[in-house]
Parts: sequence; C-alpha cells; structure tokens
Amino acid sequence: MAPPSQPHPYTPSKPEPLTFLLEHRTLQPRYLAAERVRLTDETASRVSLTLESRLESVETVEQTTLDFAQRAGFDEDTASNLAMVVREAAVNAVIHGNKYDHNKHVTATFDLSTEALVITVADQGGGLDPDKLPDPLAAENLLRTNGRGVFLMRAFMDEVHFRKLTPGTEITMIKRRSLPA
Repeated sequence: MAPPSQPHPYTPSKPEPLTFLLEHRTLQPRYLAAERVRLTDETASRVSLTLESRLESVETVEQTTLDFAQRAGFDEDTASNLAMVVREAAVNAVIHGNKYDHNKHVTATFDLSTEALVITVADQGGGLDPDKLPDPLAAENLLRTNGRGVFLMRAFMDEVHFRKLTPGTEITMIKRRSLPA
C-alpha cells in the first residue's frame, strides 16, 4: 500500500495535452457531486462521482463503469467483468467501509486515457487491510457466499492497488486498453 503522500501508482508513459471542460450540475438526489473533464483524445475523459452510502448508489457506479468500458473499446464480456468487479468495490465501500452511514460518502473516479481505464473507489470508513482478507480458495471458504470481491478484482483487472486514507480505503483498479495501431 502506498502512503497517501505518494503520487497515483499509474503514470502514463507520455503526458498528453489536456483540455478541461468542467461541468457542475444538479443531479438526481443520489449524486452529491459530479465533475466531468474531457481530454483531447476523442475517447479520453474523466468523471468523478460523490455518492451517498446506499446500495442504490452502486447501480450508478456499475452503469458508469459499463459506459466507460464500452467507450474504451472493451468487448462485451470484458465490459461486464469490469462492471461486476467495480460494483463489488462500491458494495464493499457502502457495506463494509461506511457501514451505510448517511454521513459518509463513496467516491468513484473514472479516468479513461489512450492507455488504460483507471477506476478508483473510496470510502470514509475504518479502513481495510487486503492482506488480512481470508483466501476464498481455502477449503473452509469454498462454500461461503461472500468474500470473493477482491479476488475477482485481482483476476479481471491488470492492476489493483489499495491505499489507506484517513479515514477510509481507496481501491484503484486499472485495465489497460489495446488499441489498434
């Protein structure tokens, strides 16, 4: 885990010129804030959502993931897998991180560049140590109906990073794009 003072673990190989277009708008009640930044590449963009700690917020995160995955050019199966693991991260943030506390929020950031789709989900809860999670493949856990979210994140994403916040946990999931030459 990187300390909060370190830069984001994903650094593009070459910087791209940025054009910023910020939109602040009043959205449905489940959104607390939204910010959209468009980059110069036609498919590149960034959206940051601040959501209430309710399971209804998870649907917004899942749909936004699908939208970004399709825009990135991922096939239908990959897009569905990405949506599933990001949904799992958002569910964990609401249930295990914030414990449904209406005074705490979940943030989800979607950053699509020419190289990768980077999705970050953060909560304001007590924190998570991913090294202390039980192994879902251990014999005693095979029949459990939960406990596979982080395992699936690591299976479907190219990189998964955990960072301890004060308060909370941030999970950054990276899926590289393979664009035609």
